Order: sequence, then structure tokens, then C-alpha cells
Amino acid sequence: MPEIQYKYHKDNLKKSEPNIYNKDNLRSEEMVINIGPQHPSTHGVLRLEVVTDGEIVVDVVPHLGYLHRCFEKHGESVPFNQVIPFVDRLDYVAAMNNEHAYAMGVERMLGIQDQIPKRVEYIRVLVAELNRIASHFVAVGTYGLDIGAVSPFLWLMRDREHILRMLEWVSGARMLYNYIWIGGLYYDLPVGFEERCTEFINYLKPKLVELDNVLINNKIFVDRTANIGVLDRNLAINFGVTGPMLRSTGLKFDLRKVDGYSVYPELDFNIPVGKGEMGQTGDCWDRTWVRVEECKESVKIIEQCLEKLKGDHKRTKEFDPRQIAPKKIRPKAQDLYVRSENPKGEIGFFFRADGRSDIAIRCKARSCCFSNLSILPELSKGYMIADLIAIVGSLDFVLGEVDR
Repeated sequence: MPEIQYKYHKDNLKKSEPNIYNKDNLRSEEMVINIGPQHPSTHGVLRLEVVTDGEIVVDVVPHLGYLHRCFEKHGESVPFNQVIPFVDRLDYVAAMNNEHAYAMGVERMLGIQDQIPKRVEYIRVLVAELNRIASHFVAVGTYGLDIGAVSPFLWLMRDREHILRMLEWVSGARMLYNYIWIGGLYYDLPVGFEERCTEFINYLKPKLVELDNVLINNKIFVDRTANIGVLDRNLAINFGVTGPMLRSTGLKFDLRKVDGYSVYPELDFNIPVGKGEMGQTGDCWDRTWVRVEECKESVKIIEQCLEKLKGDHKRTKEFDPRQIAPKKIRPKAQDLYVRSENPKGEIGFFFRADGRSDIAIRCKARSCCFSNLSILPELSKGYMIADLIAIVGSLDFVLGEVDR
């Protein structure tokens, strides 16, 4: 049960607790409820200080700062190539996507981005899209669990396990891979990986159709999510919201298309956007629907990458994925910002190099989860407490990236 704190009088306020309402404005009908950080629906160490009037949410204040990844300090303490294991631990549900962005940034600083072999680029996109599907499965599965749908969660975790086993086969690690290196890859794809991946894709296609039928179009799920937590497009832009949350408002903005990095311009895929089919455009249902549709588009991308790799007969003994990786990474003095499309939105890295050291003097991570979570108070006002749980789950954030 959530901890309930009545703050009817200034004498009841502890000095260590933030008074989010001025005592002159606090009405006797209102109370403050702490939800989290132990609450399962907070998806990690997040505490929500919720001002309620009965069961109606008046205001929400998210409290962060319980995880302390210290990524940026690590990025300024070790050489560029040794930072990648720490990048994995930001959004640990989508580690490959984070590695891809970080590696591209350092490669641009070194001026070797055009020298990356095509086989390396296709493998990077392949593993990143596999990880995108795995990330969305966690988002959709746990979201269904938050509002009472148990079976879809178990099914999605079962299918996600296939992806994790394939990525473990590639990298040797289950979730924190350290696979995409600056200038290349840790190792080439193992023999037989393409065939195993093709089998999985053929298995997954009907499962995504089943997910639509069982969860996304389920009447109870629609009633719990349609017209709830409606996100206005202009508000999303002003808050820096990106990823499926932004696209759920109807704006077709995806960095894989906008920036056209890696080999994405050579691949054919669509950008799903919210249409308000079950409620209002930008509501909780739209956000979930966009994530499921993106899984289907990732399947298309993976199939195209597998086809490209099938025509490339270079195998492990003949191909060295580290052939252009520099032994000493010492970029020229410069400032650089690079971004890519993480499953949850725009993940970006800012680097400042002094030209003398192989350690960045400034390494800053731009967290899409932090920006997406910041809009929670605007989405929640006026809804019921039960709807607040549905809204929080629809944001799909990972606290490792929020409290980085």
C-alpha cells in the first residue's frame, strides 16, 4: 500500500520533506500520497509525490536521485574505448543502441566514420534493431502487467528471451554487451547466426499479430488507455519529448530517417505515428500501439540486413571487424554532439576533447528518458489515481538513464 501523509497543517511538515504546495493554497480536502520507490509500477527507483483531492490527481512531483549511475564522471575518467561498458548501463534494456550512438560519436571525432566497413554497419543495425524489439517487449509487457494483463507479459518475456540468447551468442553477455566498438565490433557474427535469426523472425511475425489481438485491441486494455494521459504535440516539443511518445502525437520524427546515420538510408521501413484510432491522438493507447508497430518495422529492417549479409561471403577467418579501430584514441581538440534513435527516443552524447589526451575532458549524456519523464505532471492532472499508474507505465523510462 502507498504511504499516506496528511499535510493539513504546517506543523505536520517535516523540514526534510519538500512542501510542494504553499500552505496558503493547500485545501483541507487534499492530501499527499507517496507512490514508490518500492511500488512495482514505478519501474525502478522513482518516488512520486502525488497531491490528490479524493481520487483525483491535482499535481505530481517526480523525485529522482536514488540510483546514481555516475556515467558522465566515468566518461571523464577513463579512455574513450573503456567508456562503452558504462554506456551499456544507462538504458540497460537497450544497450546495443546506446553503444551504437557512442561509437558513432567518437568515430566522427576521429574522422573515420566513412571508413567503417559495410558489413560492420549492417551488423550494428541488425543487433540494434533486435535490441529495439527486446526493449519494446519490456515496455509493452510490463505496461500490460501494470494494468492487469498478466499473460501478454509472460508471452513477451518468452519471446524476448530468444533475442537475449542471440545477442549473448554474438557478444558473450546477456544484457550489457560491450559489442559495438569504436571503429568496428568486438567480433564478427558467429557461424550460423544469420540462419538462426531468420528462423526467429519467421517465428515472431505471427506473434506480433497475436499481440495486437490479445492486448492492443482488447476492450479492457482500450478502456484503460484510450483518452488517458493525452499528450499535445506542441507540449511534447517544448518539453523535449522524443521517440514513440513524440510520434504518438502524429509527428513523424525519427532520427533514423531525419539524420540518416549508418546504413538506415539504404533500408526501407516506415515510421508509425499515432492516429487517435481508439481515443485522442497522443493518448496512452497510441503510445503503446506505436511501440508495437515499431517492432514490426524493426522486423523489416532485420530481414533486409540479413539479406545484405547473406550476399557478403566474408566470414570470421577472412574479416577483421577491428581492422580500422585505432590503438590509441586521441581526437583533435573539438566539441561534438552526436545523437541516434534509442527505442525510447533521442540518446545523445556531447564530447569535449583537448587534443592531447585519450580521455574526454567533458562527456555529457542527453537522456530521452529524463525528458520524457519530465512531462508526467502535465499528463496526470485531473485524472484518477488508477489512471496515473497507466500514464506512468506508458512513458517507458529506465531509471539508469534518468539518474545517470
